[in-house]
Amino acid sequence: MGLLPDEAKRLPPPGIVNRNSVWLGLCGWATGMLHNSLNRRPALKAGVHRQTLFITVGWFIGYHLTKYENYKYATLDRDMNEYIRLHPDEFQEKERRTFAAIVEPFHPIR
Repeated sequence: MGLLPDEAKRLPPPGIVNRNSVWLGLCGWATGMLHNSLNRRPALKAGVHRQTLFITVGWFIGYHLTKYENYKYATLDRDMNEYIRLHPDEFQEKERRTFAAIVEPFHPIR
């Protein structure tokens, strides 16, 4: 089952490139660079496979965090819409004002 219940499978999947994936991928790359620096290796050249691994892990975690975030927002939207449907008296449509109703009180004095 994992983090998400089965009803989350009905949601469309998020895009491969999303803000969480990019951000956590960059954090993974920075972690690889920091690891190289702490071990006194050349930061960019050493351990490229490790940097790639950290980027991939960060990207994977970011993708699944986005899925979880989309599921949470979808459940909140569903619950809010159901509440609005059950309590229509609390959510009355406001009367729309026309342009004539706005301009009429401000006619020039003659």
